[in-house]
Amino acid sequence: MTQQQVAQILLCDQSLYSKYERELPLGLAVKLADLYHVSLDYLVGRTNQKEST
Repeated sequence: MTQQQVAQILLCDQSLYSKYERELPLGLAVKLADLYHVSLDYLVGRTNQKEST
């Protein structure tokens, strides 16, 4: 997905979302993990396993 597409889902503009890619608020991290069907640990690079066990 593009930054613009994700920004629309998160109800923000693309420039704000680009800042989130560097430092993401926890609530939005949860929404993104749900959107991509992955665990939070996978989203932030703490594991290579996409889904929690």
